[in-house]
Amino acid sequence: MLGSTHGTLTTDSRRARALACDERPGPAVHGRPADADDRDVSGRPLYAEVPDLDRLFRPASVAVIGASDAEGRPNTGVTRQLVDWAERVGARLHPVHPTRTAVFGIPCRPSVADLPEPVDLAVLLVADPLPVIDELAEAKVKFAVVFASGFAETGAQGAAAQERLAAAVGSSGIRLLGPNTNLNAFERFRDDLEGPAIALITQSGHQGRPVFALQELGIRLSHWAPTGNEADLETADFLSYFAARPEVGAIACYIEGLKDGRAFLLAADRAARRGVPVVAVKVGRTEAGARTAATHTGKLTGADDVVDAAMRQYGVIRVDGLDELQDTATLLARARPPRAEGVVVYAISGGTGAHVADLATAAGLRLPELSAARQAELHQWIPAYLNVANPVDNGGHPVGDWRGRKIIDAILDDPEVGVLICPITGPFPPLSDRLVRDLADAAERTDKLVCVVWGSPVGTEPAYRDVLLGSSRVATFRTVGNCLTAVRAYLGHHRFAAAYRSPFDEAPRTLSPSSRKARMLMHPGQQLSEHAAKQLLRAYGIRVPREQLVTSAAAAVRAAGLVGYPVVMKASGERIAHKTELGLVKVGLTSASQVRDAYRELTDIARYEGVDLDGVLVCQMVEPGVEMVVGVTHDELFGPTVTVGLGGVLVEVLGDVAVGVPPFGEEQARDMLAQLRGRPLLDGVRGRPPADLDALVEVVLRVQRMALELGNDLAELDINPLVVLPSGQGAVALDALAVCR
Repeated sequence: MLGSTHGTLTTDSRRARALACDERPGPAVHGRPADADDRDVSGRPLYAEVPDLDRLFRPASVAVIGASDAEGRPNTGVTRQLVDWAERVGARLHPVHPTRTAVFGIPCRPSVADLPEPVDLAVLLVADPLPVIDELAEAKVKFAVVFASGFAETGAQGAAAQERLAAAVGSSGIRLLGPNTNLNAFERFRDDLEGPAIALITQSGHQGRPVFALQELGIRLSHWAPTGNEADLETADFLSYFAARPEVGAIACYIEGLKDGRAFLLAADRAARRGVPVVAVKVGRTEAGARTAATHTGKLTGADDVVDAAMRQYGVIRVDGLDELQDTATLLARARPPRAEGVVVYAISGGTGAHVADLATAAGLRLPELSAARQAELHQWIPAYLNVANPVDNGGHPVGDWRGRKIIDAILDDPEVGVLICPITGPFPPLSDRLVRDLADAAERTDKLVCVVWGSPVGTEPAYRDVLLGSSRVATFRTVGNCLTAVRAYLGHHRFAAAYRSPFDEAPRTLSPSSRKARMLMHPGQQLSEHAAKQLLRAYGIRVPREQLVTSAAAAVRAAGLVGYPVVMKASGERIAHKTELGLVKVGLTSASQVRDAYRELTDIARYEGVDLDGVLVCQMVEPGVEMVVGVTHDELFGPTVTVGLGGVLVEVLGDVAVGVPPFGEEQARDMLAQLRGRPLLDGVRGRPPADLDALVEVVLRVQRMALELGNDLAELDINPLVVLPSGQGAVALDALAVCR
């Protein structure tokens, strides 16, 4: 871990970002300009609604509804913790109970109406919170916390009860945390720790425990938001709020499901604008995980590939384990921005160095070979027979004397090196003690990242407990895997933050003329014919082959002459999805007789298969290129999404597709292509010319515009294949399927 109270790994620019990087000034509760055009063409908001949660976490006065001090009562322990917490934060606490005169020696009020002053926060220790909401609204209470369970996590009946609670809260002006939440927000946070803090958001209190325990290793925690079922306040609200807190260096999240996909994107965008790293465990990668999440907090987990894409687009770092969440959030909160991206592995064993170098390279880290001059310098202190190119193997003995520090300083002085990773697989005093002290001292003098992996399973050694954990400048890990995950996230975050431009700033706010043309082609509840689907594409400027729809063999021959031989002929109808499998496509026709015969054969097959036709398409044959697929689907959480991948028959065989969640810009579209395993095909292989990447990106962006403008009416769009021609020649949609909602 990056250590305790002896200073911080931060910069003036990091501190300034929270003040200078909010591009949306205006009322604090909204986080946007009052005169902003705040919705895009799909009707979705473009700015985060940011609640002022100061009085939730630091209230001046608190009411505990259902307070108790009776032995053996469940509410008694909760009340005692709240009394202690209120004293720590300087809040006045007022117990409320209809039959008690005092609780823990504090005068007790019989009802909310009898409270002696307006209160900021009401904590409800009652089984049915709904009747209390109106009383709290009458008393002008700002926030309420509901611990009670039995809501959406229990099924349809509980979900209906939660909807009633949410409706009551929505009309009351109160902001509510819960239901089905816990006491995590009222834990004892250490106030003796310095440096940037981690703010924690969890939908399961138990899952947040490891991050909260970081305080025992000297890592500062500022807040813990246990969101529960999110009847009102949700993960996105806390993300937006924490992103503006100057003490927050990183936000760590455990997410089971999201209440509102767009709200989450806007909150992540707010953090990205400010350069605040967000690290998240998001369950639901498997059916079992998604099912369990639904029964725990009643949350919709969402399609995992879409959630993954959304997080990637907005810089949310997704990790799998709670140990990764701890280590990655800690590093990102406290480490200075990198001076370079090169990583050097420095080990006292050739085997250890080789192993970690393999793992680091596989993790996507760049291990530059040190220059000949640098290697010669290192060989002043390291025997000539040992490798010092990277990884650097010192053989062990030099770390025990003055040479050890010289080696570390020389590595860190290299301009290509931004990160030094030193794996210590186990203690071997006194050499390991001296090595650790040298690393800690070197870390104090450099602005580069020094990471140590302390592999001992014991963890009680003085070198680890006193030196490494006592240093605020050394990033200490217990496993190589967590170290590499954190370093990759650290370098990736700063790369992302430096280049980030919010897509919400450029999101279209007014409908294009294309949308009016497109809607005239659409029929609710119907699948469009290929011809109609291609007209839809034409309306948005997406190139399709020259073609004509005909209803006779003679017309087909005339059309072929106009289109130009050779031609392709296809049956066209509203419910034809797989024409090739049915034999409803004829390719490479070069004469009038072939066209006449093809027309008769296509109509005969359609009649035999019981397929209704609106005609036969006579199409231009397009030169070969890279076959891609571009499409639109709908996600329950995020609405319309755009997919791109390898097309033709490969789309179903390989499933090599990437997802984009609108709005996104050109760079995000190119990043989608970079995610494809088949991406090298677009660069040209086996002597083929490179494909027209710019044209492909343009199609993806035009399809996104279509998804945004027609999102409520277009249920599905599938352009397959989209043939991407050689560079400079464009891209042509050979086939398309469109389904109206």
